[in-house]
Amino acid sequence: MKDVDVTPALKQPTAIAGTRVRGLGAYRPDVVIDNEQICQWIDSSDEWIQKRTGIKTRHRAPREVSVVDMAEGAAREALEHAGISGDQLGGVIVATVTHPFATPSAAADLAHRLGATPAAAFDVSAACAGYCYGIGQADAMVRAGLSRYVLVVGVEKLSDFIDNHERTISFLLGDGAGAAIIGPSEEPGISPSILGSNGEKWEAVAMDSTLLNFRDALSRARETQDATELLDAENRYWPTLRQDGPTVFRWAVWEMAKVAQQALDAAGITADDLVAFVPHQANMRIIDEMVKQLKLPEHVKVGRDIVDAGNTSAASIPLAMHRLLKENPELSGGLALQIGFGAGLVYGTQVIRLP
Repeated sequence: MKDVDVTPALKQPTAIAGTRVRGLGAYRPDVVIDNEQICQWIDSSDEWIQKRTGIKTRHRAPREVSVVDMAEGAAREALEHAGISGDQLGGVIVATVTHPFATPSAAADLAHRLGATPAAAFDVSAACAGYCYGIGQADAMVRAGLSRYVLVVGVEKLSDFIDNHERTISFLLGDGAGAAIIGPSEEPGISPSILGSNGEKWEAVAMDSTLLNFRDALSRARETQDATELLDAENRYWPTLRQDGPTVFRWAVWEMAKVAQQALDAAGITADDLVAFVPHQANMRIIDEMVKQLKLPEHVKVGRDIVDAGNTSAASIPLAMHRLLKENPELSGGLALQIGFGAGLVYGTQVIRLP
């Protein structure tokens, strides 16, 4: 007689039909740096910066304000907007490349501050695409029945990782945080995410490799107790961002519109069905070219937060969306295409229903 398999079946959570963004929040530091101040550090002009990037000002956080502080500010507004409390969160995802510690995560600290313990908490390091990566993961967590509500925060304190005298990227960057609450919905409010990378262009946006020499330089300075040498070592070898601007520009202009179209196709809609387009706020010329390539109708509102906020990496999409809804509340409930792209090179995009 054949043995009967008596291995018990494993249980799985009950799947949810759909998810949507339930609330948004934003945190913008009080310190505002205009182009005239930037030109004290680099050989440029307000006219050149505006013409090449569209940026007039950017926000910078003071020394005492941390990545987690900004994330908390945005998260609390998002929770209030969604009408839930921190203890209802089953997941906390923080997208950032500027939390100064490899471990523990910014998300674990944030979850504790919000009273979300024992929610799952982890960071996502996907640069300017990090927020879209986080939205994709939160959508999957809620649909799989792992969490009822998941907080996604895009937050950066880029001012900690720039050399003000470096002119390939420093004048572009700002600080800030944007947050979203993802929760269940009777019908899908987040489309399938399109996520990807091109590691061949890994060095196009990266931290300066002189960091590798930091430990030796600092050790020598401490041995000699030379204050000048110590200060020089700390300034020279602290990791700072650099970019190959032309490479990033060409990649973003010619490839990201194709990726954005993939997101529309995956969502089963066309550009005519959108009420808003919220791209990563990298450069106004990139935004304008993407609008042109996607053939967006005139009724589609375009996020252009870059004018006042600069490039805030993982924070740029939620900050731009927060402003767009505040200035155009009639967009609520409509469909928005969002796309992030940056260092890695990585990209992420999806269509969402606006809260």
